[in-house]
Amino acid sequence: MMTHNQRSAAIFAVPAILLCIPLIAMQFTKEVDWSGSDFIIGGILLFGTAAVVDLVLRNVKSQRHRLILTLLVLAVLFLVWVELAVGVFGTPFAGN
Repeated sequence: MMTHNQRSAAIFAVPAILLCIPLIAMQFTKEVDWSGSDFIIGGILLFGTAAVVDLVLRNVKSQRHRLILTLLVLAVLFLVWVELAVGVFGTPFAGN
């Protein structure tokens, strides 16, 4: 069984690993071209999501509510990430 601190460390390790993927890919291909601001925005989104998920897991007692809230947070992250990446909804938020 994982302690709260071990679970938190695992939750916050995921965004760090995800941000390493484009960093490593940039070393091998020109098709991945992230600027410093891309990494900052990605870090804010990913680590912010990890913080909210950790908060939900620490404070919500019902297993069902934990799952629902965690999936909702991840869905919001996905929608914001997709909007920033390709502008699916055409909002000014994506630069369209």
